[in-house]
Amino acid sequence: MKQKTALISGAGIAGPAAAYWLNAAGWQVTIVEHAGAPRDGGYVIDFWGLGYDLAERMGLLNEIERVGYHARELRVIGDRGERLAGFGTKVFDELTGGRYVTLARRDLSRLLLAKAAPVAEMIFGDEIVMLQHDPAGVTARLRSGPVRRFDLVVGADGLHSQVRRLAFGPHEQFEKPLGYAVAAFEARHYQRRDPDIYMMHTKPGRMVGRFTLRDDRSLFLFVFTYDGARPATLEQQKTLLASLYRADGWEIADILQRLDEVQELYFDHVSQVVAPTWSSGRSVLVGDAAFCPSLLAGQGSALAIVAAYVLAGELARAEGHIEEAFAAYERRLRPYIATKQAGAARFASAFAPRTAFGVWFRNLVIQSFAIPGLAKLAVGREMIDRLRLPDYRLGPMPSTMERRTSDPG
Repeated sequence: MKQKTALISGAGIAGPAAAYWLNAAGWQVTIVEHAGAPRDGGYVIDFWGLGYDLAERMGLLNEIERVGYHARELRVIGDRGERLAGFGTKVFDELTGGRYVTLARRDLSRLLLAKAAPVAEMIFGDEIVMLQHDPAGVTARLRSGPVRRFDLVVGADGLHSQVRRLAFGPHEQFEKPLGYAVAAFEARHYQRRDPDIYMMHTKPGRMVGRFTLRDDRSLFLFVFTYDGARPATLEQQKTLLASLYRADGWEIADILQRLDEVQELYFDHVSQVVAPTWSSGRSVLVGDAAFCPSLLAGQGSALAIVAAYVLAGELARAEGHIEEAFAAYERRLRPYIATKQAGAARFASAFAPRTAFGVWFRNLVIQSFAIPGLAKLAVGREMIDRLRLPDYRLGPMPSTMERRTSDPG
């Protein structure tokens, strides 16, 4: 039997995960990525749940723990640097059985790429510009010129997915703005360092956070209410941030000075993706391209790995019946994803409440998490994954995952 072929757009999180699991299911895989090299910079993510379990099954757990961080406190800071509120993060370990880590998104991406590279053709600095479906497969044209045939195309290219635009329609049909924007950058040799503490300073409608990284690096995150167009250039983005934050207290003067020096800044709207279907012809979406819960939700990377695994598993089960596999993939994941997106929408406003009363009340809630049991009660529903994943027999299963994956079908 001829080996099935898949073209995957995107080399972030969902793309390499899909390549790994599709290869395990018997597919020949090609990854195409618009960027010329694996992306650097960005932000840190919290990683737990079923995505963590699948990363263990991929043999990544030791490396993830090596490059990751175990933050011990979230601390809200006032204008003069005083502690206004905070809580210890031990509750997250209790809820996940210690299977919870914070790490740079780029580090997780690089680990996944290292797993995908031996089993996938990798094309960087190119992108899909045309897709043509027919009953037998998909014809794809790359920007560099080649036209190639595949049995299916996987859109794993994030919030602004090119595959979604080509195969499903304009971005505006699927993106649901939450009324915020986010920016992030890293700086070296920042004088103030608070290892394993996430520091955040909030004014009505805006927040800035600082997290200490290894190698004398610090990460800065801005979250703010914003409905305007995304500034087109780096300098325009810096100007916007400075105009919003320059009058704030705490360390903002020093942070803006470091911002002025950087040449790489992550900047985007905070949005969800809500698509009525995740497949069209022989194109299918995974991760943020299909169901972005929003950057502030903290679960997008784990959900992308889960989706990649389920897609590959259902394709293996369907034995070549691609439409049947796509339908089973959606049936299994849609209710789970809908729950995650609803929780993420509720959570977004906690970063940057829009009013002074909202900031005060948010701080009061955070401070109350110090009461034994209250934090577990408040966040337990969002932290614990209720979905049971089938064992599709795609690869080795550590004993820890066997205990979590008991659904036979």
